Amino acid sequence: MNFRCMPAAVLCLAVHAAAAQNYPAKPVRMIVPNVSGGLADIAARVVASKLSDALGQQVVVDNRAGAGSTIGTAMAARAPADGYTLLTVFDSHATNPHLFKNLEYDTLKDLAPISLMVRGPLLLAVHPKLGVKTTQDLVQLAKSRPGDLKFASVGPGSPARLLMEMLKVEAHIDVINVPYRGAAPAVTDLIGGHTDAMFATIPTLNPHIRAARLNAVAITSAKRSNVMAGVPTMSEQYPGFIAESWVGMLAPAQTPRNIVARLNTETVRILAQPDIKARFAELGYETVGSTPADFDKWIHSETERWGKLIRAQKITLE
Repeated sequence: MNFRCMPAAVLCLAVHAAAAQNYPAKPVRMIVPNVSGGLADIAARVVASKLSDALGQQVVVDNRAGAGSTIGTAMAARAPADGYTLLTVFDSHATNPHLFKNLEYDTLKDLAPISLMVRGPLLLAVHPKLGVKTTQDLVQLAKSRPGDLKFASVGPGSPARLLMEMLKVEAHIDVINVPYRGAAPAVTDLIGGHTDAMFATIPTLNPHIRAARLNAVAITSAKRSNVMAGVPTMSEQYPGFIAESWVGMLAPAQTPRNIVARLNTETVRILAQPDIKARFAELGYETVGSTPADFDKWIHSETERWGKLIRAQKITLE
């Protein structure tokens, strides 16, 4: 052992600890690797506003969309691990490792989980012209018209695509995937009857369901939702067909534990506030506020689960 190196190492640790104790001494950047207006952006802005008050420094949301959210994520992974760069990710964070061959970061090693923030089910909606009211009706129609029904999706790693593939496997049906660059054009075409069905979040579909422009067939939660009263779950027809859209907060790996702990404590406290819980409940989501360890388990579980489906269905970026 080289004892002459110890004083420098101890000094380095002392400086690191002091910096962590004084955290934060300047504004904090929260990268959102998605466009503004989406669930990750909404969650980030809601929490950032409250976190600014809690930390005594402004938390600035920085949208860095592109390449399926990998550009902003790589930027966060490469940032100094000092607590001044945070990352708020959507559920595609768990599927990207299986779709991109040369990611500039390791999803499971280069980022430190802070907290799972919100999660909620998705809906399966159809165009009224189909005349179907249940999942079974839709499946029977698909079997009577193999390779004919069109499902709208938003990218190969999106819940819209993955849940369509999951239904194909569970129900043994053959349907057509019609990809779009975003949820808005996908829903517009579904309303227009250019496609037949789509999995999407409750906030995306519910206004059109209420206006009778689309019909809700099923929800992907484990139990029926109060927000979508009367809509059956997918698991009632296909046990285990449960999926959630989610948002979580991370930081660069090696961020000091006491900084991660403080960010976790404040984020959990914010997400437990009644007004915050009510705001997300209106959108069909529940606030979570997990420990870093539980969020780490969640990411690993989601990455493994969807990786199996992506490989089995040979889903690629093309």
